Amino acid sequence: MDSKKEIVDRLRLAFRSGITISKDFRYDQLSKLRAMIHDNEEDILNILHKDFAKPKFEASLSEIEMVINELDYAIMNLQGWMEPEYVSTNLATKFDNCFVRREPLGVVLIIGAWNYPLQLVFSPMVAAIAAGNCVIIKPSEVSAAAARLIAELIPKYLSQDCYAVVSGGAEETKALLQNRFDHIFYTGSQIVARSILQAASVHLTPVTLELGGKCPCLIYGSVTIEYAARRLVWAKFFNAGQSCVAPDYVLCSKATYDALLPAMSEILKDFYGEDPQKSPDLCRIVSQQHWTRLTELLKKSNGTVVIGGESDQQDKYIAPTVVNVAEDDALMKEEIFGPILAILIVESMEKAIDIVNQMEKPLALYVFSNEDFVINTVMEKTTSGGFCSNDGIVHMTLPGLPFGGVGASGWGSYHGRWGFETFSHRRGCMMRGWALEKLNGLRYPPYNDNKLSWLRWTASVKRTCLLM
Repeated sequence: MDSKKEIVDRLRLAFRSGITISKDFRYDQLSKLRAMIHDNEEDILNILHKDFAKPKFEASLSEIEMVINELDYAIMNLQGWMEPEYVSTNLATKFDNCFVRREPLGVVLIIGAWNYPLQLVFSPMVAAIAAGNCVIIKPSEVSAAAARLIAELIPKYLSQDCYAVVSGGAEETKALLQNRFDHIFYTGSQIVARSILQAASVHLTPVTLELGGKCPCLIYGSVTIEYAARRLVWAKFFNAGQSCVAPDYVLCSKATYDALLPAMSEILKDFYGEDPQKSPDLCRIVSQQHWTRLTELLKKSNGTVVIGGESDQQDKYIAPTVVNVAEDDALMKEEIFGPILAILIVESMEKAIDIVNQMEKPLALYVFSNEDFVINTVMEKTTSGGFCSNDGIVHMTLPGLPFGGVGASGWGSYHGRWGFETFSHRRGCMMRGWALEKLNGLRYPPYNDNKLSWLRWTASVKRTCLLM
């Protein structure tokens, strides 16, 4: 088996040959990646069920359709993305061609997460291939069956000179990070992100971080409770809450809470039946370690469990759970990342906004209301990676929107054109001829104030605009 350095060197040699640059090569590899997912759909669904009992419906939506949409969007728009972007000029550069050229960065590393083990490596890979890079994928070892399938399929469908998979745990990742990359794309926790940054700093490698955080959901003003409860329950318990954009806690008034709670209880029965553990539509926790963390976190809470609370260690099962908490509760201290929803009663929208703003900037923020004033006020007075009103999660499914965090929830973004830009160098180009050499003489010594005055005028953006 090749060493980590040998793999990186092999891909770098391929990149320097120029093979990934052509539009035809990019189209070909994107098409083969699409065929790989299409041909192996049943295997993908089976291994996702093996890793954590993902329902076929949820796996199809989140792990297959989202990636196919990214592929189709990239294939459809690649020609336009690759075109040079011409910029305006001033009088001094009137006869020059000035444009921005998107160029691939080189050899990039994509480190995936276990909660969506295919989507979170393949979606950024689509962008990296579209931008013309060579790519090394490091899938998460936590979702072991998915990692094995990725390692098996990629060499069968894509160029082995340009794309590789490195399997293993923390030690393999550490060894991989000792090599120089042209970009590192990481999805996961803030703790690991700090280690990624330290390793990247040695080589001054740029990094995109897709992290998490406690995503709030504010419910204020006039609200259609049934709709709000249905969409909240779906967004929270999809993938058993193991989503970086899942609503982590709810802020609402006492009156809203009193109406919301019974509605959520009934909808949970509609979704998963009287005994959710028997439902084929409820995912399991990915590992015993993660199950233990969640159940211990629930034990630390001083809140009142108002829905659910049951668990089964052998089955790695935690029931959809809702807990009424205070602001200083253990469930409000860290990202939950599981099927536990904290609800905090706050009488005013202003107080709710203050609570959100006192915490780290979240990856996503949700507000449910029938009133435009409420929605716009929350949007304008908070900040987050993404924002969605009257629903949850769905904003990240649209390739035209950038997906990424801000502050502690991440650096940079991807999806669609935004991913292409992440994996591209925007090279400013000026194509000059030999015209206007007399005008250029204004910048040559010997200097004088008259030359400086004329040079300022010819280079002025403001004055050029006035002349047009």
